[in-house]
Amino acid sequence: MPPGFSEAGLRPEVTAKLTRGVARLLRHMGCAVLAEMRLANGRRADLMGICPKGTLTLIEIKSCRADFEVDNKWPDYLDWADRFYFAVDEEFPRELLPTDEGLIIADGFGGDIIRPSQDRKLSGARRKAVTLRFARQAAFAGFSEE
Repeated sequence: MPPGFSEAGLRPEVTAKLTRGVARLLRHMGCAVLAEMRLANGRRADLMGICPKGTLTLIEIKSCRADFEVDNKWPDYLDWADRFYFAVDEEFPRELLPTDEGLIIADGFGGDIIRPSQDRKLSGARRKAVTLRFARQAAFAGFSEE
């Protein structure tokens, strides 16, 4: 197996860099960011951001071709955010990604939105539920019982 690849062919060091860079982009946009956001449908979003006007943005990070090809769960995220983006690095084969979804190109220092996301306005009840889940997960992540 090539160095830096896991058994599934994924590259965790690339995922970590992309996560850091996209989180920086979202924070630069004024969004609060949470990694590994657990959704009510049992899925985990790589990154979720709540932006200044309450917009919920979900990011699916793909480290390489194998990561995209073995993971077909991304459509399960679409009902849980106003905006959905794939985030990849400069070398990722972009032709694999659906052209009707948002695209961010990132590295360990930041990122750029290359293609805007569709606007999927959540219902008020869904927005409230996701926002409350975000707040609780963020609060528990920052709490230590020491």
